Amino acid sequence: MINERYPIGQYEAPESITQEIRDNWIEDISTFPTRLKEIVESINEEDQHLTYREGAWSIRQLVHHIADAQINVYTRIKLALTEENPTIKPFEENGWAALADLNIELASSLSIIQGLHARLSYLLANLSEEQLKKTFIHPDTGIQTVEKTMGFCVWHVNHHLAHIKNALEKRNH
Repeated sequence: MINERYPIGQYEAPESITQEIRDNWIEDISTFPTRLKEIVESINEEDQHLTYREGAWSIRQLVHHIADAQINVYTRIKLALTEENPTIKPFEENGWAALADLNIELASSLSIIQGLHARLSYLLANLSEEQLKKTFIHPDTGIQTVEKTMGFCVWHVNHHLAHIKNALEKRNH
């Protein structure tokens, strides 16, 4: 049985991050906006309120959350690349998901995701080994590298894409 909360499993970082793994992650980051848009651009207002499980975020909240999270990922990576081991500030996901901009059309968040992923995939593809090992400190999870953040980013967006797909499948049952 599929775990509704973690439909693609919980994140497990690879023990060793090879160039092939990084290339696959960069490709995934690059193609994610199109994959997301293909799924959500044609759903109606009513379907945007569907959830994948009781008490979970709606499709609308998930799309806006992905944009919010990617803004934070991009900022964390840029901070790690330009400062010496900065401590980042986590964002209160549930608080952000409840703000008034929840009600704006999905196209605004899809545009943010498209732009951020274009910039992020280009940036990551052009980093040196030394830059990929640069770090930041997350108050909850400790020291994180740029390349480990890349892997978590890929898992995170695909995790929520699976939530969206599952919510839409529930509509049909």
